[in-house]
Amino acid sequence: MDKDTPKTKPQSPVSKAKPLLRRFFDRDPRVVAQELLGKLLIRRQGSRIMAGRIVETEAYMGVTDAAAHSAAGITTRNAVLFGPPGYAYVYLIYGNHFCLNVSCMPEGDAGCVLFRALEPVTGLQEMANNRGLELPEEPRRGKARMCPNKAN
Repeated sequence: MDKDTPKTKPQSPVSKAKPLLRRFFDRDPRVVAQELLGKLLIRRQGSRIMAGRIVETEAYMGVTDAAAHSAAGITTRNAVLFGPPGYAYVYLIYGNHFCLNVSCMPEGDAGCVLFRALEPVTGLQEMANNRGLELPEEPRRGKARMCPNKAN
């Protein structure tokens, strides 16, 4: 074996990933949205692992942001957006697609980041299967394409 040839198989990015602490999300959603770019979003479903690099996000600024689910104030549905930070908020859009957000800001102050697009790292076939798609269709771009639709 050549001395420049690696002797061990390189680790996958998924095996090296470390979870983000909740305090990472306890900040302005605009900052969190920027700093999430390039991080991995990992889902374990039984023994299957699906992971993608976050390549597109949107920040929502709470009650002062007319486009935010929290704009009208706290409700049973959107209470997670009012903290504590670092919790998932999943909702149905257009009656057919689920969207994934994460709560930001200190408890009592609404804000979140929407995950819009991923670059698959592992589990592309499982991602496509969950969406009822066949490859090479792209199951990971756009806020309503990343998560399974209501029918799946």
